[in-house]
Amino acid sequence: MEALESTPDVRARMSRQKSKDTKIEVALRKALHASGLRFRVHGRPVKGVRREADIVFGPARVAVFVDGCFWHGCPEHATWPRRNAEFWRAKIEGNRARDRDTDARLAEAGWLAVRVWEHEPPAESAVRVAEVVARRKAERAARAAARRVARTVAAGATAGDARTVAREATASAGDGRVEDGGAARPPAG
Repeated sequence: MEALESTPDVRARMSRQKSKDTKIEVALRKALHASGLRFRVHGRPVKGVRREADIVFGPARVAVFVDGCFWHGCPEHATWPRRNAEFWRAKIEGNRARDRDTDARLAEAGWLAVRVWEHEPPAESAVRVAEVVARRKAERAARAAARRVARTVAAGATAGDARTVAREATASAGDGRVEDGGAARPPAG
């Protein structure tokens, strides 16, 4: 990569940009934790994929990414610098392409990527993330219940036994209803 013309002020400002534990990320984590959700931070959801999510809900297979408006080209707030314009356009477009690739790789592995813009209120983002996690957990519990019923039937149980297992599995999974109020936002671009 060729050296870019820059001023000492610009270099100093850019070197102070945080990539982890930004204010919005910490505020989102606090809101999620306060709502009773537990998660891991800064983890790679899928082995072999060198992409790190900001918040990871392992059992639900949900990876949350908090995207900066400048760095990821927010459709509402992105600005295109005039200085070194070609470099910055290529950099931001590259980030957007990597985001789409990350979402696709996670989906192939059975994960759901949820993207949160830095300008979104943390409380609203936390509600959206919590709904997605609850829905994914309910779906997983329903699939497990269906497998239990199938194993019961395959083992030669009577129809009444299978209905009892199905009823118990459904009760343990909960009703699984979660409003679909803006689950995962598609990547920008």
